[in-house]
Amino acid sequence: MASTDTLEDNTGFAEKNGATFPILADPNKTMCEAYGVLSARGYANRWTFYIDKAGVIQKIDKQVNVREAGKQLVENMDALNFQQET
Repeated sequence: MASTDTLEDNTGFAEKNGATFPILADPNKTMCEAYGVLSARGYANRWTFYIDKAGVIQKIDKQVNVREAGKQLVENMDALNFQQET
């Protein structure tokens, strides 16, 4: 996950929501601009990039439904034959 928020804001968000995954803080918007996700309002669009182990983007989901994001993530990873690490 990436956000244009500061590290402090992202840390607070993670603690409040019990996030168990890393959140990239990109307040300078460098990464968001590089990936083309920076909206006209200056925030990152909620897109999911599926990147394989070789670093190749296999899919970009630009229709992320926040309420269904977890389910969509699993379905897309299965469709792309991404293997679950144990």
